[in-house]
Amino acid sequence: MFLADAAALRASDVVVLDGDEGRHAAVVRRITPGETVELTDGAGQLARCVVVAASKQGLTCEVRERVDVPEPRPRVVVAQAIPKGDRGETAVETLTEVGVDEILPWSAQRCMVRWTGERGDKALRRWRSTAREAGKQARRAWLPVVGDAVPTAALASRAGTAALAVVLHEEATEPLGALDLPADGDIVLVVGPEGGVAPDELAQLSAAGAVAARLGPTVLRTSTAGTVAAGVVLARTARWA
Repeated sequence: MFLADAAALRASDVVVLDGDEGRHAAVVRRITPGETVELTDGAGQLARCVVVAASKQGLTCEVRERVDVPEPRPRVVVAQAIPKGDRGETAVETLTEVGVDEILPWSAQRCMVRWTGERGDKALRRWRSTAREAGKQARRAWLPVVGDAVPTAALASRAGTAALAVVLHEEATEPLGALDLPADGDIVLVVGPEGGVAPDELAQLSAAGAVAARLGPTVLRTSTAGTVAAGVVLARTARWA
């Protein structure tokens, strides 16, 4: 799967995939005439194509089928506390692969890393690039949105508008798998940092309507907890039926 311009996907039965994406397909992936590819705009448009020409500049693709993929419902949103090192990109990659629709970098109190200035901009670009590449690998017609980093107050506001908001917490008594799930709207899963969710953060999120739930008998790393939680939720919705 490769990303293409939305207008180009609609304009003609022959689509030229050029630029960085086209060169990657032709030169790095070595795709040749006769092979099949899928092109998407990342927002539901999908074209299944046969490659009719290839060069160092890209591919020329003949559209054989167009599909408008409905946006998945309910939407699964993960507020991922910003971890240290490359664990953030690991989290984004696996969250994308499992099917999460939106990822919110969360600047929690106990995060060991702060996204400020150019460092923060660079980290956010890496997260978005990781989501884009993982989405193509997973052949998703809808790529996940990676939002700007949010403080706890903004996250609480988002939780207040969700159909269901859940804070993953090791001391919660209610298991995530036992919660009633909405059929539509946003399900927001809040994943704390390495040091855990601070008590006043938990209180703020709870006041906004979020419920605390435990994931299982073990404590997972922040970079894996969200992916496991999303899998638990998705497996109980019609999306994975």
